[in-house]
Amino acid sequence: MRVTPRRPLRIGMLTTFYPPYNFGGDGIGVERLATALARRGHEVTVLHDVDAYEVLAHAPVAAPTTPPVPGLRVIPLRSGLGPVSPLLTQQAGRPVVNGRRIRRIVARERFDVTFFHNVSLIGGAGLLGAGAGVTLYEAHEHWLVCPSHVLWRHGREPCTGRQCLRCTLRHHRPPQLWRYTGYLERQLRHVDAFIAKSEFSRRKHHEFGFTREMEVIPYFLPDAPPAAASARGAPPHDRPYVLFVGRLERIKGLDDVIPAMRRLPELDLVVAGDGEHGPVLRRLADGVANVRFLGRVAPDALRAYYDHALALVVPSVCFETFGIILIEAFRQGTPVIARRIGPFPEIVERAGGGLLFETPDELVAALHALHASPARRAELARAGAAAFARHWSESAVLPQYLELIARTAAARGMAEVAHLVHDGAAA
Repeated sequence: MRVTPRRPLRIGMLTTFYPPYNFGGDGIGVERLATALARRGHEVTVLHDVDAYEVLAHAPVAAPTTPPVPGLRVIPLRSGLGPVSPLLTQQAGRPVVNGRRIRRIVARERFDVTFFHNVSLIGGAGLLGAGAGVTLYEAHEHWLVCPSHVLWRHGREPCTGRQCLRCTLRHHRPPQLWRYTGYLERQLRHVDAFIAKSEFSRRKHHEFGFTREMEVIPYFLPDAPPAAASARGAPPHDRPYVLFVGRLERIKGLDDVIPAMRRLPELDLVVAGDGEHGPVLRRLADGVANVRFLGRVAPDALRAYYDHALALVVPSVCFETFGIILIEAFRQGTPVIARRIGPFPEIVERAGGGLLFETPDELVAALHALHASPARRAELARAGAAAFARHWSESAVLPQYLELIARTAAARGMAEVAHLVHDGAAA
């Protein structure tokens, strides 16, 4: 009996940002997914837009975050026109400059699966018709329902109702008139399935008028911390401390935490990260002796700060789609104290690995409680680590993507793609 040779899935990923041309968690999440699929033998091609990054960046490009992986190819798109290309895309809602090149690459590669990630500046809504095979859209932000992506109304508050034109202007962005023509809704018909990163984000999309069904598949991290993190070395800080990790932006909520530290003289706040809001936060911390700013911290050094922190504080005041930083803490065995907003309650309650707060008084009480009870802290740390393995590790989450691909392929009559997923040809 002749056996048909098996082949890997051919997977394309189209995204605006991809490390090292990347600002936040969305590009890192795409990189982790692409790497995980390639390591299982799939052929993965990533297209991303360098022009968009360079227009928005205020710092030099860092080194790539992961080494090259066999089967993973990354194609950076450079138009030679600098900011003109992403501006045209933002205004027209389609890949004005790079559209032909993207379509040529997709046609040449004959993808079985096309992932659309953050498409805002690589091609906008017009890119959604360029996919091949099973087409999936992963909503790393709320771009589908929010021109400013983050549901942060007028630059000062979580959005609870549309005031999009005025809000866009307050964010210093030109209005996208194509959003008022039905063009986005027509382009969405090219997508087979949509992925939200949390139950909260799925609800928020529907609340703001998105009518398509969405699967919930969370972010993931590699299954276990690197070996270096398993051996706890000397503490990197000479006093008990609570840790903040992330970009220094108004929406991250540190403006509430720094004043509260005056009431916690027994603890330090260690801030790892930098950003445009940094100067404001440093002025706010003048005279608050137990606040220390580290700036950007390399991943290996950051693991040591996680290991010895009383807790990771996550005080964001906006509607995030997930919160990768929470599962990074859980993986390290670090409890989380997060604001009761967005997807954070969903994640913390599922893990049983942290506490929630709404007011500065509740934040101070939570930190006092953990500092006073090492046993309670250890209990939360164990629960978070166990929940990470069950819910947010690579081995727990990646099968959810493959199952969605197989189910969608079968529904479209693409038997070969469904077969390649089910028989584990590339696993």
